[in-house]
Amino acid sequence: MRHIIAILLQNEAGALTRVAGLFSTRGYNIESLSVAPTDDPTVSRLTLVTSGSDQVMQQIVNQLNKLVDVVNVLDMTRGEHLERELVLLKLRLEAGAADAVRGQVVRSGGRVLDPASDGFIVELTASETEVNAFIAELSRGARLLEVVRSGALGVSRSTRTTRARAVTAVAAGED
Repeated sequence: MRHIIAILLQNEAGALTRVAGLFSTRGYNIESLSVAPTDDPTVSRLTLVTSGSDQVMQQIVNQLNKLVDVVNVLDMTRGEHLERELVLLKLRLEAGAADAVRGQVVRSGGRVLDPASDGFIVELTASETEVNAFIAELSRGARLLEVVRSGALGVSRSTRTTRARAVTAVAAGED
């Protein structure tokens, strides 16, 4: 089963390497990985997608929690969450196909970033399933030159957060 794991990580040199090392030494595959700073400059949020059984995921979460740089871990797949991925596509279009492709992009909720026929660039932000369908649909009417995907980003719908301040407040008994 596919899992999206949110990890709050101290923003220090080597922290990401230790997380990636945990996965590689145990033979777990990382399908996608996105890291960015949070509103707290000392903490980054890492969103990681991997696959495995619930038992394997619990083991991964337990191991992540043992890392000194890890502030908080949340397997969002266990609860309701919103998930989005950004895709940028560079296409080569046949003469006269621009309007049809532009229509497909707009109907899918995407945007045309550069309308050049030899490098027609579009973007879409959607779920993984919708991104896959978008790529398949556009590749039927144009030649795909390049596909750039961000990987999944997710946020839990529950009141439980992965914010560092919320974790600190809970740890201090201020819940």
